[in-house]
Amino acid sequence: MIVVASEKYKNIGELSWNESEKISGKIIKIKGFPRDKKVKLFWATVSTNRTEYVVTNDLSQSSVDAVEFESQTRWKIEEFHREIKQLTGIEFCQCRLRDIQKNHIACAMLVWNFLKRLAVKIGKTIYQVKHELLSDYLLQELKKPTIKFRAILIL
Repeated sequence: MIVVASEKYKNIGELSWNESEKISGKIIKIKGFPRDKKVKLFWATVSTNRTEYVVTNDLSQSSVDAVEFESQTRWKIEEFHREIKQLTGIEFCQCRLRDIQKNHIACAMLVWNFLKRLAVKIGKTIYQVKHELLSDYLLQELKKPTIKFRAILIL
C-alpha cells in the first residue's frame, strides 16, 4: 500500500497517472516505511504487452527512459547469472586454491560466451543450444563409444 501526497493509502494499481508523471515519475510514501522516507515510482514499459513499476530512493531521478535502461541492464545481469549457473556448473568447483577457482570460473565464462554467441547466430535460446549439443554427443557415444569398458564378472 502506498500514498501519494495527501491521499489515503491505496494499491499501486489504483494510482492515476498524468502525462508528466508517466515521464518523470511520482513521489510516494510506502506504508510501513518511516514517515519522512519517500521514494520515486516510475511506470516503465518492459515490452509491448507488459509494464512494470520501478521504485528508486533517488528522488532526483527524472527520466523514465533512464530508469527503463537501468532496469534492462540489471535484468541482463540477472539473466547472465542464471544462465552461467544453470548451463556451466560454475558453482560445482570443490577446489580451495585461488588459481584453480579462477581457472574454473574463466572456463565457465568461456563456455557461456561460446553458447551465447552460437545461440544468437542460429536464432535459438542458449538452453536449446546446450540441449542439442548434449543430445548429439550422447547419441554419438551410444552408437559408437569412444571409451570401451570391459565387463568384469565378480562371483
